[in-house]
Amino acid sequence: MSATAPAQLDHLVVAARTLEEGVAWCEATLGVTPGPGGEHVLFGTHNRLLRLHTPDAPRAYLEIIAINPAATPTRADGLKRWFDLDDAALQHTLAKQGPQLVHWVASVPDLAAAHAALQDLGVERGPVLVASRPTPHGLLQWQITVRDDGQRLMGGTLPTLIQWGDTHPASTLADSGLSLGAFTLRHPEPERLRQALAAAGLAGITVEAGDAALHATLLTPRGTVLLGTSGETSPDIP
Repeated sequence: MSATAPAQLDHLVVAARTLEEGVAWCEATLGVTPGPGGEHVLFGTHNRLLRLHTPDAPRAYLEIIAINPAATPTRADGLKRWFDLDDAALQHTLAKQGPQLVHWVASVPDLAAAHAALQDLGVERGPVLVASRPTPHGLLQWQITVRDDGQRLMGGTLPTLIQWGDTHPASTLADSGLSLGAFTLRHPEPERLRQALAAAGLAGITVEAGDAALHATLLTPRGTVLLGTSGETSPDIP
């Protein structure tokens, strides 16, 4: 990512019990088949990706991610997978309700500075890890904040922070036919969340008061679809 590019939404994270369930959900809910993704050896997960058109974040995409049952994380024993994927409550929810929006990732031009700014607020977003995965177009490399316990923080509304290397995955994604119409965060302490977002350079994200939740309005081949945490999926804007 260019040093002059602002902090912005990088991607939305849809968790699934299995990647096959995630693909089926995507086809049934959004009307499109996700493009290829890859393997994350650090965490023993794999994903599929869909590009999202949005003027505020031109490289945004949607990630469908799941634990890969055939892989063993290379992270040290006792450390959890990212995005709370090892959390029993989240696994139970995914098994009962199916794939759902659980988190988001924000790209920042200077991850070390954003990480330090959050720490100054008393927010421990997690250590900065160096990660990579091979693709047919070359090696993707990035730095990312992941807590040892894998927690998302603030009900998933506080983003994981990422700084990409020379290549961004969206640069090779085909047009998906999906557009992000709106993205809203809710939290019982909205000012606290706004302060944390501002520290990371994300002051433009909409934050409302309420139970912790993420809501994304997508314009899809099946019409307007609202994705929300806790299994909230609707074909119409409420």
